[in-house]
Amino acid sequence: MHVDMDAFFVSVELRSRPELAGKMIIVGHPAGRSVVLSASYEARAVGVRSAMPMSTALRMCPTAVVIEPRHGVYQEVSGQVMAVFHSITDTVEQLSVDEAFLDISGSLRRLGTPLEIGALIRARILAEVGITASVGIAASKFVAKVASTRCKPNGMLLIEKERTVEYLHTLPVEALWGVGAKTREVLARLGIFTVSDVAATPQAVLQKALGSTGASLYALSWGIDPRAVTPEHQEKSIGAEETFAVDTHDDDILTRELLRLSHRVAGRLRASGMGGHTLALKIKYADFTTVSRSKGLSAGTDSAAQIYAGAVALLHSLGNRPQAVRLIGVRMERLESTDRAPLQFTLDPRDGNSRNAELVGDAIAARFGSAKIVPARLLKPPPPG
Repeated sequence: MHVDMDAFFVSVELRSRPELAGKMIIVGHPAGRSVVLSASYEARAVGVRSAMPMSTALRMCPTAVVIEPRHGVYQEVSGQVMAVFHSITDTVEQLSVDEAFLDISGSLRRLGTPLEIGALIRARILAEVGITASVGIAASKFVAKVASTRCKPNGMLLIEKERTVEYLHTLPVEALWGVGAKTREVLARLGIFTVSDVAATPQAVLQKALGSTGASLYALSWGIDPRAVTPEHQEKSIGAEETFAVDTHDDDILTRELLRLSHRVAGRLRASGMGGHTLALKIKYADFTTVSRSKGLSAGTDSAAQIYAGAVALLHSLGNRPQAVRLIGVRMERLESTDRAPLQFTLDPRDGNSRNAELVGDAIAARFGSAKIVPARLLKPPPPG
């Protein structure tokens, strides 16, 4: 089973702003170089897509309501969704904040047929979380993912094992994993436009044109995907980055952005119950040259104050920067569960006070979704007059 939330960030925002239901909505920062993080299906109908430059999206959809993202809230809701999944089966492979594979074979006797379990999951997510989900059910991960994609939004599709090949062969070639724009062009030159075309092409021909990808596509075209659902997939790192609307040399702008990113990363760490042992800073200059610096920590942390202090130190360690900065990012690596390795702080009481304040902010955001607690430095100045 593949379960995927529908326009996740948008759906979460609509819980506190129901008056926007049915409107064109884009979640993302409105700055010129920012990208679309999520779009309502009304906005998608006119061509807006995730990862599209915000400037392009707003040209396509000038009347859209733009909502700035609240990553801490999304992580909190993601935890609620995953809790529903884990109440159904222990075999859950989380793919991102809003989707997962579930092996429900061990739940059939207890909870009923696959369709009954799918209906139960969708009903519980709607009742307990307040958003909708699409569910694809099949004999393999690949086909389940195809099914959930084909029944969006707010749908459910079961592809029976004996009908797998028949169903796949009705689809365009881009339904196969690994077929992006470039691969599609290569296949088109071979006269291959559908999944059935791939299946009818000798595997040797596909491998000659696409290398190992050719063999993979051939197997998928026949519904062959032996991979099992792998539970307890753990993120290896948690990070956040921002591309500036205008390249900057200004230390104040850079450190202010580091503060915002540090709080975003710390919130995600706390939501996932993880602490990071390595802090990394990423800088991309105007000519797209990228520089990274990292430092190990004596103990894991999920404190924004500590992450920010370390990130600023790494920024200063770069010395005089040769160019204006286009992008800046913060990442925590070598993650470990805070249950297994309790967090440690310095003897400075301000460390504990800062983290306690952040935990209060987490609780307020979880209780009153629309509330946003941020350091005073990140508050926008009031309009003149």
